[in-house]
Amino acid sequence: MSVSTHADLRFHPLRDSVTMLRRNLRRMLRYPSMTVMLIGMPVVFLLLFVYVFGGTLGAGLGSGAGGSTAGGAAGAGTRAAYANYVAPAIILMTVAATVQGTAISIAMDLTEGIIARFRTMHIARVSVLTGHVLGSMIQAALSLAVVIGVALLVGFRPTAGPVGWLGAVGLLAAVTFALVWLAVALGQVSESVETASNLPMPLILLPFLGSGFVPTDSMPAGLRWFAEYQPFTPIIESLRGLLMGTPLGNDGWIALGWCAVVALGGYLWSRRLFNRESR
Repeated sequence: MSVSTHADLRFHPLRDSVTMLRRNLRRMLRYPSMTVMLIGMPVVFLLLFVYVFGGTLGAGLGSGAGGSTAGGAAGAGTRAAYANYVAPAIILMTVAATVQGTAISIAMDLTEGIIARFRTMHIARVSVLTGHVLGSMIQAALSLAVVIGVALLVGFRPTAGPVGWLGAVGLLAAVTFALVWLAVALGQVSESVETASNLPMPLILLPFLGSGFVPTDSMPAGLRWFAEYQPFTPIIESLRGLLMGTPLGNDGWIALGWCAVVALGGYLWSRRLFNRESR
């Protein structure tokens, strides 16, 4: 009897996390408009930059991209070259857009009193946040599949082999995990759903201030310094290198380092906020 009790307690957090994950997946299916909105914005940016700006921006890749440009290898001055260059940034933007939905979901649960009710129930406290994190990871995977599919349709032609794709998937999983935990914290500090929808917005804008859409060599000195040292630039360059088969250099390790720092910081911040609100 005692052994059975200890076994129940041991698997209690896992069972409750699965229950919370199921709840978040059902809500995602019940409100598909949120998912459509989160996927729609990266798709619109992809179409805009490839078909409207792609010819002009692609023409500058050969002279401004330097040696770090994967798009130049595909043929500078063409729309196809720019599609290869910009697609990794749009893929990363898809992750940032998805975590915006995470912050909104957390804020909705807080403002509607759902989490307060969960705290009065006999469930593992960690499962509430874990369910949101796992649900957001699944939603991000679905969003990435759609956006990558659209990118292939508009001319994105990655040259990566199985190892490169495996590395890209691993990097995207690490980035998603890190940003989701940060979004969980941002959702908890938000006083309203509207605030929660605005706080993660810099995550969507940072690729514009990095090497996502134009090479950093073409930027003014001050902006170039920021673009080269902000976290999204090594992540974009690593993803670009993995998908296009170009050398990563130190960008891969720097990208993983940023993911570890953001994930740990987001988790500790989220746990502190949740425990503080639980008192």
